Amino acid sequence: MNKKRITRRNFLRLSATMGAGALVMPEVTANVNSSKEIPTEIPKRKLGRTGIELPILSMGVMRADNPNLIRAAYSNKIFHFDTANFYQNGKNEEMLGNFFKDKPRESFFIATKVRSGYPLGDNYEEELEAKLQQSLQRLQVDYVDIFYTQDVRVPEAVADSRVINALEEIRKSGRAKYIGYASHAQRPDILEAAVEAGIYDVALLSYNFKLVNLKETQEAMERASKAGMGLIAMKAMSGAVEDVDGKRKINAGACLKWVWENPAITTIIPGFTNYDELDECMAAVQDRNLSAGEREYLAELCGKDSLFCQQCNQCITQCLQNLPIPDIMRAYMYAYGYKQSGLTKQTLTELSLDTHVCDGCDKCTVNCLSGFNVRDKIAAVMPVAQIPDVFLT
Repeated sequence: MNKKRITRRNFLRLSATMGAGALVMPEVTANVNSSKEIPTEIPKRKLGRTGIELPILSMGVMRADNPNLIRAAYSNKIFHFDTANFYQNGKNEEMLGNFFKDKPRESFFIATKVRSGYPLGDNYEEELEAKLQQSLQRLQVDYVDIFYTQDVRVPEAVADSRVINALEEIRKSGRAKYIGYASHAQRPDILEAAVEAGIYDVALLSYNFKLVNLKETQEAMERASKAGMGLIAMKAMSGAVEDVDGKRKINAGACLKWVWENPAITTIIPGFTNYDELDECMAAVQDRNLSAGEREYLAELCGKDSLFCQQCNQCITQCLQNLPIPDIMRAYMYAYGYKQSGLTKQTLTELSLDTHVCDGCDKCTVNCLSGFNVRDKIAAVMPVAQIPDVFLT
């Protein structure tokens, strides 16, 4: 893995390569010069060997709790919705189920996920089965379109024979049309292992302009795409804000357009939570040309600290207490980037950590790849776990 941070110069060089004509989908670029022309349909791309065509803009539902926002997205021709078994303690799936229960099944495309952890527990298969059945009941469907094993952090988690057998059985049973894995970890070797396993139809990956190993990631994505895997992007907006304090909202349109320049990506699942954010995403769909100014804007952000954790896990071995720092940094992003302290508390509570986890160290030994002051961030976010739910957003 390339340990160098992406500089403005390197970003512009890589971005220029990604913007070359050979790397742009023809059907997506047909109207890029006509920003005034509102398409009647969102452009679509094929999801790997599945042959399914999805709109290039989908919806990550994790943080949404308003069914009217689902309705607005659906009315705007978005029909792929991504959720998970544990989002909002199951209420997220229930909301989708209640909304879609009277809609034709072929009119929407649902993906859900289950976390298992690795190494696998003794009851892995039973727990996976129980959670899948729970998700189907909440969603009020007989099958999901994509079923992911979630939060994959090491290649072994996609190559393990127990995982492979369990996922193949789920697909064979008809309760999931396609199977995949979802990972926040910036590790191309996980994608390589999934391609080698040969059973994964789809991979859901963190992919944005701030990746420190951008070149290696893009090369792995190209190989996976050629092997027939469908690739879906998340975390396209790298934490939703420009700055480490979370005070300046990022240009979402520029982030989306940058991701769409990669033809290996079928769709993006931004987690918009209000109508303004949906409108911003739809505006990017209508004018998909990444301007020189927007490209320069993203290049400038590459050299600045932000809230996006690379999830490289190198900090864990550097930490004298082996703290799950990537998870804590994700909680920090939820609080200061997404402004959702409830999700922050849920994430921290699952870690079962003491509020003052760093008190035993005189000096932090972690040298973060992204330049984070890890100790200060931990101190700023851990108290959220103690705040009563009534005061959380």
